[in-house]
Amino acid sequence: MTPRPIYLDHHATTPVDPVVVAAMLPYLTEKFGNPSSRQHLFGQEAHAAVEEARAHVARLIGAEPGDIVFTSGATESNNLAVRGAARAPGSRGRHLVTTAIEHPAVLEPARTLEHEGYEVTVVAVGPDGLVATDDVARALRPDTVLVSVMAANNEIGTMQPVAEIGRLCRERGILFHTDAVQAVGRVPVRVDEWETDLVSISAHKMYGPKGVGALYLRRARRPRVRLQAQAEGGGQEKGLRSGTLNVPGIVGLGEAARLAAEALAAGEPARIAALRDRLLAGLRREIDGVEVNGSSERRLPGNLHVSIARAEAETLILSLGGRIAISSGAACAEAGGKGSHVLRAVGLPDERIYTALRFGIGRFNDADEIDEAVKALAAAVDTARSRASAAPR
Repeated sequence: MTPRPIYLDHHATTPVDPVVVAAMLPYLTEKFGNPSSRQHLFGQEAHAAVEEARAHVARLIGAEPGDIVFTSGATESNNLAVRGAARAPGSRGRHLVTTAIEHPAVLEPARTLEHEGYEVTVVAVGPDGLVATDDVARALRPDTVLVSVMAANNEIGTMQPVAEIGRLCRERGILFHTDAVQAVGRVPVRVDEWETDLVSISAHKMYGPKGVGALYLRRARRPRVRLQAQAEGGGQEKGLRSGTLNVPGIVGLGEAARLAAEALAAGEPARIAALRDRLLAGLRREIDGVEVNGSSERRLPGNLHVSIARAEAETLILSLGGRIAISSGAACAEAGGKGSHVLRAVGLPDERIYTALRFGIGRFNDADEIDEAVKALAAAVDTARSRASAAPR
């Protein structure tokens, strides 16, 4: 039997934890009720499960259960936050601020708003992918309604100074949204410390199922955040996200959040960071021309993004023959065929962009897999460089 590939692409998605699967299964079979139908046991069971999951998600980020709105995933959460805040009744203006390395699920809604007459200021980042709080401050105007800055980048892993930006926005009475999809469950996230009003969350980035996510929306504390709903109909989720709730998915998200809280308390980020450092040391030992992209200090524990000189990324991935699952860019960018706007935003030249590889280390990886990945990649680099040097010019 062919051995399973080593999975090192946890920024694209994570495997569903078996404990999460076990928690979901009853709500796909005997506990199949609609949580809005609370006149009978089936609906009551489903409603109770949804509220328990809501409490788990809230606890993971230091929020109140009433602050959590369930969605179909981070893309919907980002759209609800960005467009919902801009179009909310009583909105203070028609100006938004974001950064050049945001996920398309933030940048594209912002562009849609521009077509509607809103103005959007896109703040540049430095070579390490960090946005300067002073640059955000300079972009603010009296009519700024929302600032959206991601907590951690999905490609280069850079962790932004969200607490500083949150304080800046709170002082000026401006709503602050952060796409925290890559951060929640991987590093401690506390909405009060970040002084954020809106936080996007995805289940499948933290060992939960695909197709479900959440938006933290400050409602339990004043002033309460108001959004314009982006889906109307049945009035579910306090009217902010109509539609029959995905009970099995929500249960999975809640269980994933519970497990993530336990893992954070047990020191999982430090263990994963040690594997990341082992990977980088191995690559540098076995391959010349390895350069790290993004911040070396402010970085997600499991993220490593490197460019390998004289070794085109797609060729390397093909040379690996499927033995190692890694990426030459974000899954969403590859699906669109547009390349990495993030790497261009940090100023990398083409030779660094086309030789860039993203590694995402996760909960179920171990040191043996890291060492095997180093060995396989070193062999692939040797092969790629030998072919390149032998090719006719």
